[in-house]
Order: sequence, then structure tokens, then C-alpha cells
Amino acid sequence: MTVNGSAAISATLKPDSSDSPDILRSNDLTMYVIQRADRFGIRLKDKNSEARRTFAGLKYFPVNPEYRVKARFVPYNPARLIAIPNILGQVERDPSPGYVVFKLYGRELRLDPIIEDDSLFFIFKDLTSGRQTYPPGRFLNTDMPKNDEVILDFNKAYNPPCVFTPYATCPLPPEQNKLPVAIEAGELRYGGH
Repeated sequence: MTVNGSAAISATLKPDSSDSPDILRSNDLTMYVIQRADRFGIRLKDKNSEARRTFAGLKYFPVNPEYRVKARFVPYNPARLIAIPNILGQVERDPSPGYVVFKLYGRELRLDPIIEDDSLFFIFKDLTSGRQTYPPGRFLNTDMPKNDEVILDFNKAYNPPCVFTPYATCPLPPEQNKLPVAIEAGELRYGGH
């Protein structure tokens, strides 16, 4: 067994909620502690798992420039806490720096992001959800706003980890990020999920 690459007999492990979680390895297994609100668990990754060996690849809608849209960023001052539910039924309140307003199909739409690393992170659902795309919704990252403008390229929308395993604890779209339009762009539904 190793912890962060060094041999270990015992260790107190930092969870993924810290800036740098400790990684425990044993042969082809990788483990780390995850923290979701006040609950802790072990995330186990097996390089030889059946899901990895039978992975069928990803599929996408054809790239469509119409789904790359300019959005106006409207800051909250101060940042607002928005309710982000997760697949376990928990709700976290994460800060949103503002919202974006954009037009698609001639309709004005709005999304609230949170910040992930140095980007805006959008968790959204649209009318393709449950049909062509993953039922609970998809993710999209963008650059931080420049001059109150954000480029939303829905061709880069991607599925959460929950698509690939029942053991992920994915965030779900907040109510205000459930869009009344079909965004036929980005990653399609994977397998039977």
C-alpha cells in the first residue's frame, strides 16, 4: 500500500473536500476519502473493473455553431447561495457569483453557475434530458466573465460521473437551471443509463 506514492502501514487521510486529498493505492486499486456534507465514504477505482474494460466510448450531437452563444453575465452583489441537490438527496448551498442571460430559439433564458476551480460551472437540464441525454442533466464549464460577457458553448456540455457508475455522488441541476428548450448539443446519453 502507498499513500501519495510513499509506502504506508497506517495514515490519517485528507478527504476530497481538502485542496489535495490523500490517495491510497494497492496494485490496480486507487482509493480516497470523499466528503459529501457531513457524510464520508471511500471512492474506489479499479483499473481492471468490468465497466472500464467494456467502456463503449462517448457519443455527441454533431457540433452546431448555433449552440455557441454569447451570454450577458449579471453579478450578484454579494454572491448568493443557491441550493444544489445531489443524487443522494442532500442539498448543499453553494455560492453563485451571478447569473447569465442568453437567447436561444428566440427565447431569453437564464442559468445560475457556481465556481469550480477558475471557471463558471453550470449544472443544467433541458428537454433532451431523459431522451437523447442523461435524464438528470448535464454539466458545462466556461471561462470566467470578461466585460460582463460569457461564451456558453453547449457543444461542450458533458455528462456527470453518475452516468458511468451508481457510486458517484453527482450534483443535480437547481430548479432555476431547468431549461424549457431542447439543447441538441454536447454529449449524448451513455449506454443504458
